[in-house]
Amino acid sequence: MAKKVVLSGTGLWIPEFVITNAELVESYNAYSEKYNAEHAAEISAGTCAPKLPSSPEFIEKVSGIKQRYIYRKEGALDISRMCPVIPKRNDDELSDQAEMAVLAARKAMAQANKAGADIDVVILSGGYTQRYYPAVAIEVQHELGIEGFAFDMLVACSSGTFAMQRAYEMIHAGTAKCVLIVNPELTSPQLNYRDRDSHFIFGDVSIASIVEDADTCTSDIAYEILSTKAYTQYTTNIRSNFGYVLNANDASPFDTDQYFKQNGRAVFKEVCPMAADHIKAHLASVGLETDDIKRWWLHQANINMNRLISRLVLDRDPSEEEAPIVLDEFANTASAGSLIAFHRYQQNMQSGDYGMICSFGAGYSIGSLVVRKL
Repeated sequence: MAKKVVLSGTGLWIPEFVITNAELVESYNAYSEKYNAEHAAEISAGTCAPKLPSSPEFIEKVSGIKQRYIYRKEGALDISRMCPVIPKRNDDELSDQAEMAVLAARKAMAQANKAGADIDVVILSGGYTQRYYPAVAIEVQHELGIEGFAFDMLVACSSGTFAMQRAYEMIHAGTAKCVLIVNPELTSPQLNYRDRDSHFIFGDVSIASIVEDADTCTSDIAYEILSTKAYTQYTTNIRSNFGYVLNANDASPFDTDQYFKQNGRAVFKEVCPMAADHIKAHLASVGLETDDIKRWWLHQANINMNRLISRLVLDRDPSEEEAPIVLDEFANTASAGSLIAFHRYQQNMQSGDYGMICSFGAGYSIGSLVVRKL
């Protein structure tokens, strides 16, 4: 008899600091005015493009974002710096990202009634890791007193669903009984606060999930993972070039080319139909129709993308309850977005109800899980 694999707990940690659209725009506009004044001659000669002003209304219209949480606020709005101040920690101190992961993990473990001794594997997945090695996941494993093994994996915004697929497969294969997945998204250091089209996109947060064998589950809230599906297709339309080869390239880590960047129009045009087709194919593979799904927990990157994908899947606009939105509060939190939506909006699901968790992002990458409330 095939094993049942369940999602038995989630935990969310939110930073204490918030940046509103108004604060962000005030800082950016002050910077752009200073930039334009300093480059007035080049702008007048046509050899340099002026920085255009922004507004809170522009940000909300193009993205649906109203604010974002940030791990450390100091420095991010300082027009002479435009980057958060995160003091360097010693090697014997818990790293920033590991601390974020542990804070969320303990909440997920509590919801799933798990101690460190109950967990076999830790997967730390996200858009970025703070360092290359030792794996931050191993640091989290050590801090939580977990035996077994741990590893980092990066698939940008699809990292959460891709990690759940790895956990699902390990439990089916019998190589693990319980897996802790942590998504500590420390995105703010890679955000270009000098760029009008991207400075508002990301927020910092950490979420964790427990995936385990149904035979060991004692959680009051559990969902059977019925199926997983993943897909990737290479593109450079969403990109972050920062890496250790910069020294050998004789490039500066502060060049704008090293920050997050995207061709937003191409991403919108290409990802929306791709994600909708992926979702419909996944449902068909398990014999379900779109009307069978009570809740759609979608990646939280852009309100207009979510609306179009939902419309392509359902042939109508979904209700707020069907496809909940959290990006207005959190902004784009990379791999954490769909899982925050799940964490916040699943309490009224009844036994037997179906839902889908789906993420999509750089790569391109798309990951999805079909779940059923136990």
